[in-house]
Amino acid sequence: MNSKQKINKSIPGIFISLSWAGTIFISAFILFPLFEMVRQPSAASLWETIKDPDVIRAIWLSIYTSGMAALISLIFGTPFAYILARKNFKAKKFVESIIDLPIMIPHPVIGIAILGISGRNHFLGRLLHNMGIEIMGTLTGLIAVLTFVGLPFYVNTVKEGFEAVPERLESVSRTLGASPARTFFRITLPMAWRSMIAGIIMCIARAVSEFGAVVIVAYHPMLAPVMIYERFTAYGLKYSQPVAVWLIFISLVLFLILRLVSSGIKKS
Repeated sequence: MNSKQKINKSIPGIFISLSWAGTIFISAFILFPLFEMVRQPSAASLWETIKDPDVIRAIWLSIYTSGMAALISLIFGTPFAYILARKNFKAKKFVESIIDLPIMIPHPVIGIAILGISGRNHFLGRLLHNMGIEIMGTLTGLIAVLTFVGLPFYVNTVKEGFEAVPERLESVSRTLGASPARTFFRITLPMAWRSMIAGIIMCIARAVSEFGAVVIVAYHPMLAPVMIYERFTAYGLKYSQPVAVWLIFISLVLFLILRLVSSGIKKS
């Protein structure tokens, strides 16, 4: 075996070693800080925290507003994702880039932008006010902000699900006389619903963790991320960590339930 063959033989071994090293590093980088945060609060402090009505209210509001954001994304984002998956038009890439904007821009900017159009100096703000809808410091404002940041994750996930459904099946259905709506509900939706569940999970996960836009639009009613920030700035790590641990734990349980439900439906 010459030297060139020895080098070629050693390259796969080096590559595998580097891959495992990268895997271990990334896993430790993500898990270690979270593990330490979960480990550090005492059981007594966790128990005292979960008995606090303000903590329960903040976590419940986070889950409720995130769920509403996911529901709005489901209603309005599903037909939009279907259009993006099935239709080609000149400005499609531009529209897809707009959908990704909330992911890229700083989230305090999102809060400022929403406040900018909801104030009484803007015609939309005056219209909302005349309809009795307020954005600043309300649940409506929180749901609007969380929908804004979570919608791209839902649309992009569901769009990929629709793209995975063979178009020829839809064509055969329409050829046999089914309307576009009947084809969607009888052919496309049953084959793409798992991507919709994944999109809902992604949307809720993103919304639950939002802080930057939320704190601009509504400090009160207080969501869990804002409460964690407030307790950290006022009392330090010791009082903010238990709230964060409970938020992580409850969110993890909810996402696990969603996964199990989707797996159960799949088996049935």
